[in-house]
Amino acid sequence: MKAWNIDASWTLFLDRDGVINQRKMGGYITSKSEFVFEEGAVDAIAVFNKAFQYIFVVTNQQGIGKGLMTESNLLDVHRFMVTEIEKNDGRITHCYFAPELKNSENSTRKPSPAMALRAKSEFQTVDFEKSIMVGDTDSDILFGKSLNMKTVRIQTVEPIKVEADVTVNSLIELAHLIR
Repeated sequence: MKAWNIDASWTLFLDRDGVINQRKMGGYITSKSEFVFEEGAVDAIAVFNKAFQYIFVVTNQQGIGKGLMTESNLLDVHRFMVTEIEKNDGRITHCYFAPELKNSENSTRKPSPAMALRAKSEFQTVDFEKSIMVGDTDSDILFGKSLNMKTVRIQTVEPIKVEADVTVNSLIELAHLIR
């Protein structure tokens, strides 16, 4: 990773479930009471805050499309997440989410690059070749690769078909590598 020459002009894209918070296998985080940070994630984001210009969360949230939660529920969860991160000297620039069901027409779901393209339209200095996508699924890695980002996979129980540039066990492990 040292060869990447990461500096304060870089952007970090983070998946949410399984990266920042514990994933609810076979289900959805529908309220802040169900949101549990992965060990070390909050501390890692505080480290990233010093290393990156922007930190974006990009998350597929088809629980909205399935009617299991509302956009308002999701925004409450994200407010809780961001507030807890800020209490610990971290920062999330913005959270982007795709509420559509899998296989929906005109989907913004990863691996579609739509959420990253929206981030770039709102924050013009984002340079995808100076960006890192961190996720735990193939769709996360494909999302990053589609825009020539560096990719980091958080170890998961998911089957892996697409290799990331780097694989780590957690965000805090990544923070140690970047620091």
